[in-house]
Amino acid sequence: MKTILKDGGGIPRSLLAILAVIAGVSVANLYYNQPLLEMIRLDLGTSTLEANHIALYSQIGYVCGLFFIIPTADLWSRRRIIAIDFSLLVLSLLGMAVAGDIRVVHALSFVIGVCSVVPQILMPLAAQYSLPENRHRNVGIVLSGLLTGILASRVVSGTVGELWGWRTMYLIAAVLMVLATAVMLYMLPASAPNFRGTYAGLMKSLITLLHRHPLITLYSSRAGLAFGSFMGFWASLAFKMAEAPFFAGSHVVGMLGLCGVAGALTASTVGRFVKTVGVHRLNLFGCLLQLTGWALFFFGADFYTTLIVGIVVIDIGMQCIQLSNQSSLFEIDATATNRINTLFMSFYFAGGSLGTFLSGIAWTLLGWDGVVMAGSFLTLASLSVTLISRR
Repeated sequence: MKTILKDGGGIPRSLLAILAVIAGVSVANLYYNQPLLEMIRLDLGTSTLEANHIALYSQIGYVCGLFFIIPTADLWSRRRIIAIDFSLLVLSLLGMAVAGDIRVVHALSFVIGVCSVVPQILMPLAAQYSLPENRHRNVGIVLSGLLTGILASRVVSGTVGELWGWRTMYLIAAVLMVLATAVMLYMLPASAPNFRGTYAGLMKSLITLLHRHPLITLYSSRAGLAFGSFMGFWASLAFKMAEAPFFAGSHVVGMLGLCGVAGALTASTVGRFVKTVGVHRLNLFGCLLQLTGWALFFFGADFYTTLIVGIVVIDIGMQCIQLSNQSSLFEIDATATNRINTLFMSFYFAGGSLGTFLSGIAWTLLGWDGVVMAGSFLTLASLSVTLISRR
């Protein structure tokens, strides 16, 4: 495809659909491990804390990829970045399939996290080239694809792990990424760079953007704290479900991920109402939903019904917070969408890594009650940022 996209000139529906699908397929690599943590722990003979760190290292890797790779989409060819990134991802996934030591798994999880950042190139692309009146909607569509990939990853990995073992899931993931690479190289149109200069100059411009636009720090920090709360739940759920009264395997944990489909559907809807409802109100509403979810996880921890309702509620709350903040930041500077998204997602996944870390410590010390306390604390921190900023 030789089409040259122009800022604010519109983006073809077919390409938008491809971006949504590839976003889902590539981000899924970050989440395959969640339903499999207990299975990996038993296979490698390690502790629950070390197994929890599999998810932690992948999220830390994702933050590094966001900070050092995503800005380059304003400087270099997106085709080149995606080709190199996906090639490394395929090799890392194959390595996971044969790894026999937890330290190797941790290292490969980090690399997989670094290389799973391509969706954060695709969302700024959709924002930059959409007609202004369609920007929030189109970002919501790509985000819906990303969220669907997250949901599907948990279901698929849980089922595959139960049937054929956790290593098979990583072999399948490698094949999917080979196909995704071919599709992206064929479909992704040429686009002009947004930044003229060196990589060092590009990275320095991130600091300039933070100083010039304080809203980046505000929007990113409160979304990151909420995401930390969200990730804290998923980082310890497999350990919770393996105990009484559930004694459930990875396939059950994966199926619970389907409950989050409500969040994926919400994303495209929220995108239409960001302007009318307002970012502040959507953040308040999202935090209240998250706190409601944690209350359900505490008082109904031993019942599938309350767990399912809690997952639906906390997921919808998370999407209200993420999309309202992220899509609004894309309006700050159309020539720096990838760098702005880098800053947002770096805060965002730093929060996710914090939530995963706190969840692992809380589970080790206090069990599920500790996880609920940690998750609620992070949501309250996000809510406090919103309330203080309003004043």
